[in-house]
Amino acid sequence: MPRRRARPRSLLSTAAGLLVLAVPLEAFAECPGPVAVQVLGSGGPDTNDARASSGYLVWLDGEARLLVDAGGGVFLRFGEARARFESLDAVAITHLHADHVSDLPALLKSGFFSERKRPLPMIGPSGGGVFPGMKEFMRALFDPKRGAFRYLSGYLDGSGGMVRAEISEINMDVKAPKSAFGNDRFKLTAVGVKHGLVPALGYLVEVRGRRIAFAGDQNGDNPAFAAMIKDADILVMDHAVPEMADPASRRLHARPSEIGVLAALAGVKQLVLSHNMARSLGPLQENLALIRQHYDGPINVSEDLTCIG
Repeated sequence: MPRRRARPRSLLSTAAGLLVLAVPLEAFAECPGPVAVQVLGSGGPDTNDARASSGYLVWLDGEARLLVDAGGGVFLRFGEARARFESLDAVAITHLHADHVSDLPALLKSGFFSERKRPLPMIGPSGGGVFPGMKEFMRALFDPKRGAFRYLSGYLDGSGGMVRAEISEINMDVKAPKSAFGNDRFKLTAVGVKHGLVPALGYLVEVRGRRIAFAGDQNGDNPAFAAMIKDADILVMDHAVPEMADPASRRLHARPSEIGVLAALAGVKQLVLSHNMARSLGPLQENLALIRQHYDGPINVSEDLTCIG
């Protein structure tokens, strides 16, 4: 069942002329259990959502091992969740829209203050159209001569006390699922999904007999993704538009009825709705009813810091 972690609240008081900042310890807690998913950011690119943008953690035995996406606000939620940069085995990016990747430089900067020594594998899509691939994107950020954050160029080569990012791309021309990462803790598989003209990936994590799927942003119109996530224990799905979305939005995101069809077709055991926006939360009950016409499993409408075990 989902568990929502309380957001930290600062309490200010004065004593003997001193300013004291007290933060309740219970505000900071990782997801418990042997395997859990935490929604760091449950919103989209609209500030009216009052949520952090997309970001997710996979926890194993109380350690955050995989970060999927790093949109605006994820840097803060990462700290609130008591995740540790040095524990991450990999970072997987679904696509390079700002609401999925804008906090990545801040998170990497935080790594300078961690005890991490080993390289950090980073996976993302290849480029297409106006969008760079993951490797070009990282160079645009950290190239020592031209990068926007060139003072952090050590993340490209491991110099200056920074860990080296091992960057890999999934070729978007390959429509069949492809191995993206693996170690003795989990296996990560990726496949291209349809998000308008934006190169985008969906992911499947296989860990200790469990299957956890991250749809990223997609319109649900890719049978290869549904096949890859067959019988998944958890599907984290973007819930960004209402049923009567305009044609442009429908090319980018699945409508509620299409979410239900995808979840039913894949036979997922639990559906987690994220990337929630004001336009999709407004008609929430209507959207849930449309999903229920096709899918009869548990549905969780996530908030920031929700944990799903």
